[in-house]
Amino acid sequence: MKVVVTSKNDNLKAEVDPRFGRCKYLIFVDTETLDTEAVSNEYASARGGAGIQTAQNVVNKKAKAVITGNIGPNAYRTLSAGDIKVFTGVSGTIEDVVKKFKNDELEETEKPSVGSHFGMGGNSSHRGRNR
Repeated sequence: MKVVVTSKNDNLKAEVDPRFGRCKYLIFVDTETLDTEAVSNEYASARGGAGIQTAQNVVNKKAKAVITGNIGPNAYRTLSAGDIKVFTGVSGTIEDVVKKFKNDELEETEKPSVGSHFGMGGNSSHRGRNR
């Protein structure tokens, strides 16, 4: 099965990136062979829509599950529409979380774990003030 893990770097020893849409890398892993493909997330610095665009990339690459720290509502809806399972609240190395996934130690997420604009580093409710 092909899964994708959000990552801070491009290898199995890297730490899970807690942000889905703005993660630095997506590590696609074949859970049977442990073959990997590290993809730099071109949408990490997008002004808006990073979660949706990153999710669409995952759908296009035909992953069956996403493993990440957090996921917002738009990305979650996009992945759900693509019939992709989502697992959040995950930390540690890519290698460790893939092992936990294979051993059924991760719990599937039933809803977004954060609100919109979580990974942007600021509180989106204050946009436009003092302009």
